[in-house]
Amino acid sequence: MAHLLMIESWVGAMSSLLPRAIHESGHRFTFLTRDLHHYLRSAPAHPHPLLAADNVLTTETNDIAALLSYVERVHEVLAFDGVISSCDYYLSTVATVAAHLNLPGPDPQGVERAYRKDLTRTTTRDAGVPGPRFTLTEDWPATAKAAAALGYPLVIKPVDLCAGMHVREVRDEAGLREAFLALEAFPVNARGQERVPTVLLEELLVGPEFSVETVTVAGTTHVIGVTDKSLAGRPWFVESGHMFPADLGDADRAAVVDTAVAAIEALGLDNSVAHTEVKLTADGPRLIEVNPRPAGNQITELVRRVTGIDLPSVFAQLAAGQQPDLRPRETGVRSAAISFLLPPRAGVLAGIDGADTLAANPEVVDWAVKPAGHRAGEPTSNNSYLGHVMVTSPDTDARDRAERVIAGLDVRYAEGSE
Repeated sequence: MAHLLMIESWVGAMSSLLPRAIHESGHRFTFLTRDLHHYLRSAPAHPHPLLAADNVLTTETNDIAALLSYVERVHEVLAFDGVISSCDYYLSTVATVAAHLNLPGPDPQGVERAYRKDLTRTTTRDAGVPGPRFTLTEDWPATAKAAAALGYPLVIKPVDLCAGMHVREVRDEAGLREAFLALEAFPVNARGQERVPTVLLEELLVGPEFSVETVTVAGTTHVIGVTDKSLAGRPWFVESGHMFPADLGDADRAAVVDTAVAAIEALGLDNSVAHTEVKLTADGPRLIEVNPRPAGNQITELVRRVTGIDLPSVFAQLAAGQQPDLRPRETGVRSAAISFLLPPRAGVLAGIDGADTLAANPEVVDWAVKPAGHRAGEPTSNNSYLGHVMVTSPDTDARDRAERVIAGLDVRYAEGSE
């Protein structure tokens, strides 16, 4: 039995899936956070799954030097076998702590290159991995000039935020100015970390989007499968659903997979689970981004229901220095899909009609909706969801089934709500 140190976590599905996976892998964990109330405020259940930790410790996790000193002292008492986190904002921190304690883990620089979108772009470009034309800027005059040279329409992105936050399509300088100012007004992320001020401008890629779920061990990348992604909400890039496996022909699948594997190799990611997004354009596959951790949005649950491979468990095993079993198992499921309920607008919910039928729907294997009184925001990122449904199918039509179910839900707003 390994003892893992979990440094921070996401507060969504992975805050339940990763603790469960650690325990089901036969391991235990200590949870370390700078602000326990951040998790308790958004607890999906009581008690919060993170409180299943053997120990819950509090210290500043945003100060690397102080954190290393603290963890050294705690390690002498609690004896950790590995370090882990599901939260992107702490992935390079975890890799640094693991290296400092001489514990298993990916190269911290490889993780940083994958997490930072600017470093991903420059590194993969130099390695010849196909991606969009792009430029990096900081101040407004340079951004306006670079955008004019790159050409509209284009996409503006922060280099160190997640869930599609502040990622936006812009079609002219006025739209770019609005997006730039919104990003400039967000200098600190939700975990109290100062953001990198670099702005990433990219050509707008057109085509279906996929993600490649992989596990890299001892320099070899194993492809678990390809996920089909649905997007909604232009000019935003909100993920409205996913299906695993993607319904792709052999040639297209190979092109998408080869691009993802090449990006992982270029970034120097090893001993890591990765979730790599690729867009299939008329000119071929183009890399979107590489995430050096298991996929969010419950994609790992889709993978598990189809293949029997539990990627959060694999993630825990890698953190403990173990060799994971990546052989797929027969589950009787050929496809699994999740579809998300997006708010039509901002406002206070009066209820979600149709939700009372979900529990009795034989197609639905998992679902959740926000309660009456929840204040919905504008549907501008993956943080906007009002609920989800997950379905499985013995055929390849799970996405159609999930979208049909989610279309049967109707969002009602409280009277006078805006």
